[in-house]
Amino acid sequence: MKTMDIRTVNVVQYIQPLREGGSLPAIVKADDGFLYVLKFRGAGQGKKALIAEFIGGELARAMHLKVPELVFMNLDASFSKTEPDEEIQDLLKFSVGLNLGLHFLSSAITYDPLVSELDPLTASKVVLLDCLISNIDRTAKNTNLLIWKKELWIIDNGASLYFHHNWPTWETHLKRSFPLVKDHVLLPKATHLLQASEEIKKSIHIAVITEIVANIPEDWLLSEEDVFSPGEIRTAYITFLSTKLSMLDLFVKEAEDAK
Repeated sequence: MKTMDIRTVNVVQYIQPLREGGSLPAIVKADDGFLYVLKFRGAGQGKKALIAEFIGGELARAMHLKVPELVFMNLDASFSKTEPDEEIQDLLKFSVGLNLGLHFLSSAITYDPLVSELDPLTASKVVLLDCLISNIDRTAKNTNLLIWKKELWIIDNGASLYFHHNWPTWETHLKRSFPLVKDHVLLPKATHLLQASEEIKKSIHIAVITEIVANIPEDWLLSEEDVFSPGEIRTAYITFLSTKLSMLDLFVKEAEDAK
């Protein structure tokens, strides 16, 4: 039974593109009056990046980490017709339908490992989260972390769960560890990995994983090139994440060794 409350809103105004993002996300206004960073289904990695963003964000929230509210965002065809920039026009055209939005954190600043302060337990939780979801994109070059109101906020999980870009081989990823943890921007500050692991085990279990996966929009699971049905894909996500959760002690050791 679904108890998560993921709101669905409609885009009413395209405000500006965020060109520092590789997939050209944008700041938009929704019909609830709030601003969001809109991640487009028509961008490079398509709907799978939205799924990774959604799963990673909601797992982080379940771990009691700070994540901007995630909403499903309807985009209609009218926006592409009035956009003068051809690149953005195409992106809007290919993104008609349900996209993903993150609540816009006004005046937030990018996390800087040399300047920003961060408690070691939070750092440890983020490191282990990224081990669980195979997130290769939380490095010093691109932290994908924000400081807002003196707290750390997690954004941009779209590069995680990369096994889903090739479904025929997905099971080969099940037992793999995460050696790329050595490049994680927060690894030097992650000195409470064991405690973080115990807290994650208390807050994340199969029911939490199942509920998050159940909330992925059916439309995002439909793709001409995929060999599995939406139901089979949901089962694969649950299997992958629950298997990684069972490897948490291994991830702790791997992260400790990487230091």
